[in-house]
Amino acid sequence: MSSMHDASSGYWYPDSDGASTVDVLNLLRRYRNAETAMRARTRSSMRMNETDLMALRFLLREQHAGRPVRPADLANYLHISRASVTALVDRLVRDDHATRVPHPTDRRTLIIVPTSHSDEEVRATLGPMHQRMLRLVDGLTEAERAVVARFLAGMAAAVEEAADDQKASA
Repeated sequence: MSSMHDASSGYWYPDSDGASTVDVLNLLRRYRNAETAMRARTRSSMRMNETDLMALRFLLREQHAGRPVRPADLANYLHISRASVTALVDRLVRDDHATRVPHPTDRRTLIIVPTSHSDEEVRATLGPMHQRMLRLVDGLTEAERAVVARFLAGMAAAVEEAADDQKASA
């Protein structure tokens, strides 16, 4: 009988209580897939495309922060042309997700404001999921949140750097 054992069997080494690198990356993929499916369900239930939903989320966030949104702001945020943003806003207004109103300080400009109906619909559609997510994060210690935040920021940077590398080589 050999004195050497297969290291992968765990015989010589204690089983890890934590997740392996592959386990973590697979869990991240699982989360991304779940989020993609949730976004598809949300778009379907609200009868919106991805860009329209992103625009609505931006409008709601900016409204909550007390910042008016001009069409140009929306175009810049979404990285789309001004002509495309006009068509997008037309759809949001037509479907009662937003309205055009005069800018509070610049009478030459209109701003785009989400309707209360849209706010209520987004809250009804996503509210329970957001509450579960908040409970999960609230259940972490401050040190655990710091580790998760560092990990997610690092993953985002890795993906952003890959996009920058692709642009540079094109």
